[in-house]
Amino acid sequence: MPQRIRPSHLRKPAAFVAAAAFAAAVPAFAAAPAHADPGEASLEMSTLPSASPKPGDVYDKNVVITNKGTAAADGFTFRVRLTRGLDFPEEVKGCTYSTVADQVRQALCELDTVVEPGASVETPVRFKALPKALMEVVEYGTSATGAAPGDEGFTESYRWLTLTADSSADLVAVGEDTEALAGGQQSINVQLRNDGPGWIKNQASDDQPALMVRIPKGTTASMVPQDCMPFGIDGPNAPGGTPGRATYVCMPYDHVIEVGQALTYTFMLDVAKGTKTTDGSVKATSVYDIHPAFDKNPANDTAKIHVAIPTDNEEDPSPSPSATSPGTSSGGNDPEGQSTGGSGSTGSTGSTSAGSTTGGSTTGSAGGSLANTGSDGTPLLVGAAAATAALGGGLVLAVRRRRSV
Repeated sequence: MPQRIRPSHLRKPAAFVAAAAFAAAVPAFAAAPAHADPGEASLEMSTLPSASPKPGDVYDKNVVITNKGTAAADGFTFRVRLTRGLDFPEEVKGCTYSTVADQVRQALCELDTVVEPGASVETPVRFKALPKALMEVVEYGTSATGAAPGDEGFTESYRWLTLTADSSADLVAVGEDTEALAGGQQSINVQLRNDGPGWIKNQASDDQPALMVRIPKGTTASMVPQDCMPFGIDGPNAPGGTPGRATYVCMPYDHVIEVGQALTYTFMLDVAKGTKTTDGSVKATSVYDIHPAFDKNPANDTAKIHVAIPTDNEEDPSPSPSATSPGTSSGGNDPEGQSTGGSGSTGSTGSTSAGSTTGGSTTGSAGGSLANTGSDGTPLLVGAAAATAALGGGLVLAVRRRRSV
């Protein structure tokens, strides 16, 4: 998954290409055999050229497979895996198609072609960009001997590329408008939403999209979601769930934000005695507070957390019907119809059913198979099991009090 957390701007993505449509292999001249054990084939892949496809575009290029061993490869298995913003244009005879973990599309193709020592063959590789394409990855290749590749890592035989489609995604920050009593407690719900058209997961950097939460003055965050880490000068500086800090950055444990998905984070605030009406804020940004380049609409990146505190001469605010009902936004970003509930819960118009979704928090630890396509050379599907943890066992939210309209 990502490298260790450190300040870094988003890397310019490498190329992109992907797979299917395997025509008859075309022999070509190659260099003399080298670096192979006696009597073994040693297949190596060429790298595919870069691309920045628009949604709907089809990419069609060839990859060159060269045998640098001392024995012929009598046929070989060629595998291609695509992240969820890409797909194969059509199914091709000799290939088996499936969808594996994290919505990765896979083609496993048997090529009945002999590759003699020192010879090369070419194989077409094709993919299409879906409407939600944005930051994507392709894995392609075989093993050195021509057997089906495993999940042991990337080599000259099995490669990966990244691309950024010619598209965008609109991150939206959703704040909270509520009331509380000085000396009491109050929960707040804030959200990070993706209005698309692209799905979001940074495949080329550990600077993942995040929601920055600034706690209102005069209040203390006494209970914090595990997906929310305290923010220091230029990045996270303590584990997720650490209470008592002024600023946090919150992000999903698998770093995925689907189109239409809203990530809800619930904080419990202790309101100091003598505190007057106070404000905090939320901002759609990145884990290092760098505006994501793919977000072309900064107008909805920020929203307010407003906590109204009545004076001694005012009546106490009326409690809302439910402590877990969603807050209303005062920052122009209406969370109505989005996911609500415990810290870190998500709602999506993607793989889940239509309507609101409610769930517990998820851990802020790094995980998820597609995050493991970084420069450490780990395949898409290694380490796919990212644990989901319920936040704050026995967390009891204070009765929400809202300002009357």
